[in-house]
Amino acid sequence: MRYEAITVEPRLQGAVCELRLPAGPLGLRAARELVAACEELVEQRDVRVVVLRGSGADFCAGAAPDLDPLALRPDPAAALARLRPPVIAAVSGRCASVGFELALACDVRIAAADATFALGDVQAGRLPCWGGTQRLPRAVGAARATAMVLLGASLPASDAMPAGLVAEVAEDLDVAVDAVVTALVGLGPLALELAKEAVHRGSELPLRDGLRLEGDLNHLLQGTADRAEGLAAFFAKRPPDFAGR
Repeated sequence: MRYEAITVEPRLQGAVCELRLPAGPLGLRAARELVAACEELVEQRDVRVVVLRGSGADFCAGAAPDLDPLALRPDPAAALARLRPPVIAAVSGRCASVGFELALACDVRIAAADATFALGDVQAGRLPCWGGTQRLPRAVGAARATAMVLLGASLPASDAMPAGLVAEVAEDLDVAVDAVVTALVGLGPLALELAKEAVHRGSELPLRDGLRLEGDLNHLLQGTADRAEGLAAFFAKRPPDFAGR
């Protein structure tokens, strides 16, 4: 598929796919293309890591005038959240409104020192509608999320890591992202996929049901070729060669 508004770039022999948002506010074409790219990635089992980042100084400062976030279904944040491999948000500059909701849908957020996070939708007379009111409290807790949603309070990168919003604040964003990508690519894709499911689904369940889910997913992984390869590599004292099966 040809994309005109976003950039889709394979890396590391196709094991990594980088999605670049266009500079400036997110327009309707870019939002639709991001959904389409994610739907393609769902079918590409060779992709082990996805990176989402902006093309300009900002990650994404919000919606362009031609984008009605409520009218777009499925929305890009939901499409990102459905991806099997880990999704990394590389955040620099402003990350606001729908841009913030995209970052919240990613599994790992790494921020540059100049990054700021804000949900100013209520101040504009609307509500976040790509999952921001639900994913933000799960990331930073209800009290801080409520202040950010109701007051439009901006969270700088220096406060984002202590709040639990980002995994790292990096002086060199590219170097930090590449280090995480390299680490993830070397791991078993099935284990990563099931770990994502355990964390995300488990957080919505009572503890007893979450523990049962963890046990079920462990049982599922036990019968895979990747699990056998991991054990064989451990005993042979060699790097594993995971195939995603």
